[in-house]
Amino acid sequence: MSKMVRDAMTSQPVTIEPSASVKLAAELMARQDIGSLPVVDERGSLVGMLTDRDIAIRAVAAGRDGDVTQVKEILTSPTVQVIPEDPLDLALELMAKHQVRRLPVVYDTQLVGVLAQADIAHEAKDKQAGQVLEAISQPTPEHTHA
Repeated sequence: MSKMVRDAMTSQPVTIEPSASVKLAAELMARQDIGSLPVVDERGSLVGMLTDRDIAIRAVAAGRDGDVTQVKEILTSPTVQVIPEDPLDLALELMAKHQVRRLPVVYDTQLVGVLAQADIAHEAKDKQAGQVLEAISQPTPEHTHA
């Protein structure tokens, strides 16, 4: 029997609300030493993901004030996501295809966890995890320089 997302995911991840300030989100990421936050509404439904890259590009580089800019203004949505019953192989494929290191895990619309590439490395075969890391790390055409 192959491993499932539920076997490797982090349950009860740190989250943030859409109305929170970008500054608060950045402070939370720094305190928790994480690079992304699931954004959930008051019902616990996933709204999107906020990454340190979203903050750098959509807030800082755009000259937005982190104290007044809300998370909902710069988050990434829709998100690539998985469900707890998905096989880890599918999660690996999605990470490689979309070049993301973390996937929110949802049941219905509720966030139930986060699956990070590091979580999969602990569960997957070393060779397969290495191949996925290589695929995730490949520059996309818009990130290459001529």
